[in-house]
Amino acid sequence: MFIEVKVPALPESVADATIATWHKKVGDSVTRDENLLDLETDKVVLEVPAPTDGILTEIFFKQGDTVQSSQLLAKIEAKSTASASAAKKEEAPATKQAESQDEKASGPAVRRLMSEHDIQADLISGSGKNGRVTKDDVVSFIQSNREKTAPAAPQAKQQPTAVGAREERRVPMTRLRAKIAERLVQAQHNAAMLTTFNEVNLKAVMDLRAQYKDVFEKKHGVKLGFMSFFTKAVVEALKRFPAVNASIDGQDIIYHGYYDIGIAVSTDRGLVVPVVRDADLLNMADIEKTISDSANRARQGKLAMEDMQGGTFTITNGGVFGSLLATPIINPPQTAILGMHKIQERPIAENGQVVIRPMMYLALSYDHRLIDGKESVQFLVAVKELLEDPSRLLLNV
Repeated sequence: MFIEVKVPALPESVADATIATWHKKVGDSVTRDENLLDLETDKVVLEVPAPTDGILTEIFFKQGDTVQSSQLLAKIEAKSTASASAAKKEEAPATKQAESQDEKASGPAVRRLMSEHDIQADLISGSGKNGRVTKDDVVSFIQSNREKTAPAAPQAKQQPTAVGAREERRVPMTRLRAKIAERLVQAQHNAAMLTTFNEVNLKAVMDLRAQYKDVFEKKHGVKLGFMSFFTKAVVEALKRFPAVNASIDGQDIIYHGYYDIGIAVSTDRGLVVPVVRDADLLNMADIEKTISDSANRARQGKLAMEDMQGGTFTITNGGVFGSLLATPIINPPQTAILGMHKIQERPIAENGQVVIRPMMYLALSYDHRLIDGKESVQFLVAVKELLEDPSRLLLNV
């Protein structure tokens, strides 16, 4: 009995998908729920599992092909029938092969050595009686193969590239990378985007984190990072300036009465933005757990479409890569994004004295169609003040 493998139902906003990788080939054995292939859409990678145990008998699309929902991808011969047919097909050849090995090998020790190194007796010229393969023949064959393959790496190093040669490599853009490019251009074309800057003294946050990080991790099972502090400060500032948490839909302004904060995550495939839902209702431990789980799934390509939809504001942290100052691009249809940067010790004036403090530049890019300069500056100042004195978050002042 043959089982069909079809393209799963794609998310509503996704028209088609591209076959990114086949993990199995025709003739391979598969087990139920084993991943057969990866489908790449504009936003997520979908895994297509095997519906049953059996043998993969047919593949109808190759890597790089574009497919649509419910299209037939492959066929699997179910285990019950596959095992029966395979037994009939392989019984005779397997017996003949075993007999051939037995005839040419001079003893069980030789057969075992050939089996360990996956060597067929027909490949070796036997020096024993009646052309039988001896243990010395097998050892010599293995050593000869090693000598043939070993010089390959050093030889490559000894052949320098010709003077003046310039290599080029053309590869197709992934679906995710193409979608990112499209949205970035769209954001710059459709928004009156400006950026305002400020800097924040993170000494209070770092002291608090150093004091409680071990207790925090022991109690909650997750490390206390900086993102929970920034997320809490952003949510409080958004409550004070609702326009920064709003979005534009045509000629309408949509004010959101909830706080779904997108956290930008860099992956090998590109930048994705999983969303922390109802961040205002979560404590710092829940925020850290959500961010950690989303980041891990993002890097494994296991984020679902709903994990990245519906954010009202985004935070991106270029500081983890060493960025000192940058202007983030708005994630449409949102109207603002906060950019974090590298923490760097710098001299600042404090109470009339020059002191060294851990400072970070903050950047707020915003859509000037909805947010005025005054609001953007006041929002960023609010975030700065909340971070420089975290007790404000508890006292709501």
